[in-house]
Amino acid sequence: MENIVLIVHLIIALCLIFIVLIQRSEGGGLGIGGGGGGAMSGRPAVTALGKLTWLFGVAFVCTSITLTVLAAQNATGGSVLDGSDLLPPPAQDAAPRDILLPPTTGDVPLTPPPLNE
Repeated sequence: MENIVLIVHLIIALCLIFIVLIQRSEGGGLGIGGGGGGAMSGRPAVTALGKLTWLFGVAFVCTSITLTVLAAQNATGGSVLDGSDLLPPPAQDAAPRDILLPPTTGDVPLTPPPLNE
């Protein structure tokens, strides 16, 4: 179910991006500027692209909320860091331990070799 809603969500997002990109820029932000739509109003007439933008925007928000609810229902109560199944297994020594140890005093002479002068 979650995968189906996610696919619909992605399709709506792509449609919303496409609809916004093909609209004509009016030059003003937040409805300021534009003009020409109404006789004395500052708001331009609502076009079909504007209605589609609202439709895709509302559908995008609805699918976002649906995905959040579905993800919360499928979530477990614990943290990812709580589980020990994600930790790597303890390392095993590949070589015997005596090869990795430094030589003992019995193997090394206690006096330094004489210097040739």
